[in-house]
Amino acid sequence: MAIRLVFFGRQGAGKGTQAKFLCQHYGAPHISTGDMLREAVADGTDFGRKAKEYLESGQLLPDDIMLGVIDDRLTKPDVLEHGFLLDGFPRTLGQAEALVKFAAIDLAIHLQVPEALVLERLSQRRVCRDCGHIYTATDTAAITGVCEICSGEVVQREDDRPEAITARLEAYATKTLPAVAWFEERGELATVDGVGSQEEVFERLVAAIDGRVGRVERVES
Repeated sequence: MAIRLVFFGRQGAGKGTQAKFLCQHYGAPHISTGDMLREAVADGTDFGRKAKEYLESGQLLPDDIMLGVIDDRLTKPDVLEHGFLLDGFPRTLGQAEALVKFAAIDLAIHLQVPEALVLERLSQRRVCRDCGHIYTATDTAAITGVCEICSGEVVQREDDRPEAITARLEAYATKTLPAVAWFEERGELATVDGVGSQEEVFERLVAAIDGRVGRVERVES
């Protein structure tokens, strides 16, 4: 059974990590708009150069650009067969309203973490440029600048610097939370406590999804 999920949460809520766990569990492709945008920036495409200006300032890309990217991705064979988990989209009410016109959604999930905690997490986050593995500032790999997994460079992302963090959290509060509320009004939202160990949060998420969508058969890796 294919499952079609939308995943909300403040930056630093642990959304990316939990999204990967959920995709392994349900066998659905993980569609991270952040990863897609950063890949385009790294490749230096026309779209990537345009996206870079927004990412480095902590601002959201215009709806028409993001909708085109998502609409194209959701037509791929893996999505048509296995469903999807959208991570980082929609980020505005307008995007949410447009999304449901071309994609059926089983459930939207809101991973709820206090703002003070995500501020702490984001300021401490370091990322490998090559494999994307996440470290904290006190990890050996972050101190040496060398990834323990692939030997790539470990850095602090531009959008994890204080001024960008502030802008991103403000954008989430003013632009994304109205989309979260909209799914709730439609009866299509599950809010899950994101504070705790990765295992605890994952168990809460699976319970919420299975409880609302119906138990989905696990895909063994």
